[in-house]
Amino acid sequence: LVTCLETAIINTLARSGISAYAKADAPGVYVKHESGISMQTEAKVASLGLRIRKGCSFHGLALNVDMDMTPFLRINPCGYAGMAMTQTSALGGPRSVAEAQSILVAELASLIGYQTITNTEEAA
Repeated sequence: LVTCLETAIINTLARSGISAYAKADAPGVYVKHESGISMQTEAKVASLGLRIRKGCSFHGLALNVDMDMTPFLRINPCGYAGMAMTQTSALGGPRSVAEAQSILVAELASLIGYQTITNTEEAA
């Protein structure tokens, strides 16, 4: 499930020309980005959370789209001191949650073999 979520995010970003990747030792999705004069560093663009409790799975992902990134400077994202965080809007990708959502849902559905997706917000 972790790999599927990471792959869906990577595919979503690839549609905007963003090269992203997963890391075996740290769940999430990462990108290389310029951090100064010809200096390239790694930044996390998406985080994952998964848990199984009493036979039920709880899962989620956080794809940073277009937000105030300042609070990340005051914490250790995902427990990693000094981890840089970024967002799709800064990378030339989706600039709204709605835009990212439509692409991400389609990518995830494709990976898990769903043919039809019903948006409950639109159906109401």
